[in-house]
Amino acid sequence: MSLEPLHVTNGDSAAHTLERTSLGGNALPWRDALHEGPLPFASRAAFLDARVAFLAETGWGSRTSLAGEFHARDDELLAALRAGRSVVLWFEHDLYDQLQLLDVLALVHSTGAPHETLELVQVGSFPGRPAFRGLGELSSDELETLWPQRAPIAPSLLAEASAIWADVRADDPRALAKRAVSAIDGMPFLASALARFVEELPALRDGLSRTERQLLHVLAGGPQSSQRAYIASQGLEDAPFHGDTWVYRALWELGRGDVRLVESAAGGPVPPVAARDPESGAVELRLTSAGRRVLDGNADRVEVLGIDRWVGGTHLVPGAVWRWDGEQRSVVAPG
Repeated sequence: MSLEPLHVTNGDSAAHTLERTSLGGNALPWRDALHEGPLPFASRAAFLDARVAFLAETGWGSRTSLAGEFHARDDELLAALRAGRSVVLWFEHDLYDQLQLLDVLALVHSTGAPHETLELVQVGSFPGRPAFRGLGELSSDELETLWPQRAPIAPSLLAEASAIWADVRADDPRALAKRAVSAIDGMPFLASALARFVEELPALRDGLSRTERQLLHVLAGGPQSSQRAYIASQGLEDAPFHGDTWVYRALWELGRGDVRLVESAAGGPVPPVAARDPESGAVELRLTSAGRRVLDGNADRVEVLGIDRWVGGTHLVPGAVWRWDGEQRSVVAPG
């Protein structure tokens, strides 16, 4: 009697739909926004500790509950492989998914878990959906049509994914930048996703990440709510990957302090973000004069606001600010 499959995917929406298909088994959502916060090059335990601490600080949950969820998630994946269950990874083309996919493959490789039953479904488009954004928008019938596309994962791909994941988590982002221009057999969407990731480094010209620049550009068109700014900024992405909470957090960081780039419609600082709080999207915002100077390239975001942010394994703090030269498509070292 064959064992029921385990479906691993990017979040609860796709997971719930997969469990309504006729494919059988259960679904495991990976549940981590790896494009935000630290990705230290450390042991699995230390890596998860860093993720738990960061996500708890942003309001995703308590440290105890998050740690329990992450360890249980890892254990369920590895136990399924060791039991000989079919494990099918369902991921799409955007940065959010591609980082999760790297994390999963590197975990399997580093633990030496059996991988003979590991398969991958990954898509960047879907017939009849010209504005396809992700697996979560598909019906159970539509997901089932992707089942024949699943492909086994070769040992070479596991090893390559693990090496790439190590480069993403390095404290020097130049390795990440090199990966962003290298095609990977078996992961056709990875290079473009990593190219988007490296654009989150402060730009050489203005100190803004691409996400921040898009938000200021949107607000330059006139005051609007956080939610409308989020939707408009995502419309500027080739493959939208941000959740609303992370964009609201970026707006909050731009709107702190006496010399801020964004402010509330009343002229005050942007209020703190509460994760999953619908009120966060209702805050009316406007660009400040300082924000206009930075957007025009006449001031530097890092010099105006300071910085304490991670891009992969690179911790950006004053005195250690790696930058992205968009014209040369290269990383510029601090100093």
